[in-house]
Amino acid sequence: MTSDRMSLCRQLVASVLTGVLGAGVLAAVLLSTTAPALAHSSAGSRSDARRLVEHRVRPGETVTGLAVRFHAWTDEVIARNHLGRGAHLDVGQHLVIPVVEAALPRHRAHHDTRHQAHQARSAVRRVVARTAAAHGVDPQLALAVAWQESGWRMGLRSDAGAIGAMQVLPSTGAWMSLYEGRRLRLHRLHDNVTAGVRLLDVLLDETTRTRRAVAAYYQGLGAVREHGIYGESRPYVRNVLAIRDRLEAGRPPA
Repeated sequence: MTSDRMSLCRQLVASVLTGVLGAGVLAAVLLSTTAPALAHSSAGSRSDARRLVEHRVRPGETVTGLAVRFHAWTDEVIARNHLGRGAHLDVGQHLVIPVVEAALPRHRAHHDTRHQAHQARSAVRRVVARTAAAHGVDPQLALAVAWQESGWRMGLRSDAGAIGAMQVLPSTGAWMSLYEGRRLRLHRLHDNVTAGVRLLDVLLDETTRTRRAVAAYYQGLGAVREHGIYGESRPYVRNVLAIRDRLEAGRPPA
């Protein structure tokens, strides 16, 4: 703010205090005085906060996994590379990833935040593996589904209302609560994972084939029974199975 504007503001405040002007008039004048500067400072801040990084897709990589690794938003990666609804990636495909500059660790505070995020994902991984083993589900398959769905992030909520690490809809949570014999609270890590693993177990029993079970997790059991695996579901299935293979080989999911 310039010295002239500062002087004007002081005069206006004094007028309010002496009863010459009302507070509403002061607010209107101050807003008109400072608004241009505020508008100028916010213009283009979104684009300025991104750094474009080029990447070649490797086997087993997914959009969600790349977004987590590069500190990017999944929807921005999809939009930037025109990936479409299925967000299918081909090995060797060239991507441009809009990295969120503010999310990159530059000092201790950022390092601590990144460390906390890593610890949170590690906790999700442990709970998924343990819960899957307890229910007789392949832990690597359950982990692959969880990574594809959320990148092992418990705080994620989709536009459709799916919740948590396993991205479970409330209606599905109520259904799985019947199998569990108690109400599953999807905002709690253990219950969220239990619901997702229980669902995967049911789908494996109902479809008898891993590919169809994974597709049913994505598009619904009824749709798989009636129509088979949708074309838009095939990239999802391929990604999950590729992630499972990476985990079985002792490699990171992405």
